[in-house]
Amino acid sequence: MKIVAIIQARTGSTRFFNKTFVQLSERPLIWHVVNRLKYSNEINEIVLATTTEQRDDSLQKWSIEENISLFRGSEDDVLSRFYEAAKLYNADIIVRITADDPFKDPEIIDDVIKLLKEKNLDFSSNNYPASFPEGLDTEVFTFAALEEAHLNANDSFDREHVTQYFYRNPTKFKQENYSNIKDISHLRWTLDTEKDYEMVKIIYNHLYKDGLIFKMKDILELLEKYPEISEINKSVKRSDMYS
Repeated sequence: MKIVAIIQARTGSTRFFNKTFVQLSERPLIWHVVNRLKYSNEINEIVLATTTEQRDDSLQKWSIEENISLFRGSEDDVLSRFYEAAKLYNADIIVRITADDPFKDPEIIDDVIKLLKEKNLDFSSNNYPASFPEGLDTEVFTFAALEEAHLNANDSFDREHVTQYFYRNPTKFKQENYSNIKDISHLRWTLDTEKDYEMVKIIYNHLYKDGLIFKMKDILELLEKYPEISEINKSVKRSDMYS
């Protein structure tokens, strides 16, 4: 059974152009996203899935330099991009990763994968309802479920957001949520604006060390010591999933 993490990435973000390559501890954000996934005990392959737009040639160039598997597909129909990438790389189980989350936690990812495997689910996630910080979202689904969504989802919102078809059709897919012991979903740990970048840089300056990764508990300990860090991007509009 092959488990593939597919990272959806593009450089054309309207709120923060080219954020994929912003520097954190002297490396681009996308490097850190990929590097953190390498600490998973469940993931077999990491695939960077970007668009066919010319501006995303930079992501192709980077993936070749870093020896990361690559797929290029539709910019707007992200569901088809995932389906074609999963098919190309023979994925049995897919982990959806967004490239603007610099704190993805491999332990949490592995727990959500194990939930899917042990309960024989079609879809498992940790954000419905949300109890982890925004940016630690993990969504895992089978290739069969992805194929069904790809073939049947007609709404442009479903096709852009990949997994919404699962949430909207709970009777079609056997699914379950993985919850944190304490609800800390009020915390915003994603990178979509300059304020987010300012907050993320401070955390990386405190915690990042070459050859190691810091995890959710390390960030929480830091924020307990310096609560003002969380205030930096508190006013940024959050995903509807967290409102």
